[in-house]
Amino acid sequence: MASEISPKAEISPKARIGNNCKIFPFVYIEDDVVIGDNCIIFPFVSILDGTRMGAHNKVHQGSVIGALPQDFDFRGEKSECIIGDNNIIRENVVINRATHTGGQTILGNENVLMEGSHISHDTKVGNRCVFGYGTKIAGDCFIEDGAIFSSSVIANARTRVGRAAMVQAGTTFSKDVPPGIICTKKVQYGGINTTMLNFYGTDEKVQKHIANAYRLVFHGQTSLFDAVLQIEQQVPDSPEIRHIIEFLRSSELGIITKL
Repeated sequence: MASEISPKAEISPKARIGNNCKIFPFVYIEDDVVIGDNCIIFPFVSILDGTRMGAHNKVHQGSVIGALPQDFDFRGEKSECIIGDNNIIRENVVINRATHTGGQTILGNENVLMEGSHISHDTKVGNRCVFGYGTKIAGDCFIEDGAIFSSSVIANARTRVGRAAMVQAGTTFSKDVPPGIICTKKVQYGGINTTMLNFYGTDEKVQKHIANAYRLVFHGQTSLFDAVLQIEQQVPDSPEIRHIIEFLRSSELGIITKL
């Protein structure tokens, strides 16, 4: 089915637009852009060079996709901004493309970006994440599936947020947030995120094991290295526990409330 494109939209003839899209007036789309099928692009959206968008996305008024990276190392190189399928991108959202040639900023599938949120250069976002009003994700961050950011969260550069973690409103953090926990405004451990763990079908017994693992990490009087060893020795094995151990061991910045 042919796409419905307003004659008042400014779209490069070099851009590739999929089938059954609806593009409203005053949309601006540059040359090196690919948009998949069944997307809705509302008025005053800019989709810039390097953007590769999948299917069934909705991009609301005033958003800029594939914006130039806000990085002093940027020298005008070609890079990409990859958007998956079934994302909802609300008003005035900015997503930057990557800084260097071959680099990618990636937003996966079924994410919701609320008004005024910002995903910076080279950040990788998984699936089914939520970014609340005014949340800002700095460059080179890594966000796993199902992470939830309440409003006005600031994730500083190179931080990681684990699967099914939640960051409370107004929080600014510079260290990693492990999987399945709640990070409070004081940037400390606030218990496991049972809501999202239930959503992912995590068994109640495994949730208790996860809580025990994090007690060793956050309440034990030991280093993170030793806490991970204790988890391996004391907590029953499961894919969820192995993922936590891998996340903790691979942290380069350290984790919240741990030096």
